[in-house]
Amino acid sequence: MDIRDFLLPQLRQEAALTTKFFKRIPEDNLDWRPHPKSMSFKQLANHMAEIPSWITATMELEEMDLGSYTTPDFSTIPEIIKAFEINLSQAENSLKKDDKEYEKNWRMLHNGIKIMEMPRLEMLRTMVLGQLPHHRAQMGVYFRLLDIPVPSTYGPSADDR
Repeated sequence: MDIRDFLLPQLRQEAALTTKFFKRIPEDNLDWRPHPKSMSFKQLANHMAEIPSWITATMELEEMDLGSYTTPDFSTIPEIIKAFEINLSQAENSLKKDDKEYEKNWRMLHNGIKIMEMPRLEMLRTMVLGQLPHHRAQMGVYFRLLDIPVPSTYGPSADDR
């Protein structure tokens, strides 16, 4: 099995689950955050929407310098979902590479200083693809604190019973 044939279905499943979460965010509560140090719903959703672009960057670039990086700042749930879908489409296309491309090293820099370097496949599996479930779980806590039903993910949530 080619690596792309392993990763693409996983990405599509995670994307579908993430979209369910986006659609549950209360549009009138985008600035809500559970704690002053926490991201707001809007910040968290914007961050989640950009994650597929990290896949593209990992597969299309040899390195990325985060020194001047800023996260997107879409104002509405439809804008966030649209950005997510565009980033997802580009990510899917970038994953359609030969296995040899996944073996090449990729570097993350901050103002020219190397933060990490590892093969693309390792970067995708450890630093990128795990971000969507991680932040969905974070958003699930936000939902629970506001008494918003948590969508099912890999099985039913307590709200599905």
